[in-house]
Amino acid sequence: MKDAIIIHCSATRAGQDITAADIDRWHRERGFWSIGYHFVIRLDGTIEPGRDVTLDGAHCMGWNQRAIGICYVGGLDKDSRPADTRTEAQRAALVRLVEALRLVFPGIKQVIGHRDTSPDLNGDGIISPNEYMKACPCFDVRKEFNF
Repeated sequence: MKDAIIIHCSATRAGQDITAADIDRWHRERGFWSIGYHFVIRLDGTIEPGRDVTLDGAHCMGWNQRAIGICYVGGLDKDSRPADTRTEAQRAALVRLVEALRLVFPGIKQVIGHRDTSPDLNGDGIISPNEYMKACPCFDVRKEFNF
């Protein structure tokens, strides 16, 4: 039962266009049997399928059975620092995809960023920037997808 969507970035530089096939190759090189994300959103807003959505993902430890993984291409500025590099086409495609998935999977209760799955180290109930294991996806998903 899928009850969450987790947004990721590919950790590639702004303007560097890659495909789901590229990510699939990278993941296979790391020992995965296929791409770990269910969808990839390219710079022009094209939504490419990744791992079949009926299968568990391989994108976020502890969440793979319950979450659908979406990766947008980008996430690093020209100096390889974390940044929200989404194009307007990617922003629009992400909204459309999340809305469509919520219709198909009505049990989805939350849309979060990969960084939001980091441990709450100080136990205050809030995962703060200093607690992020990684910056991915380099924007505040909860603010954009608050429902």
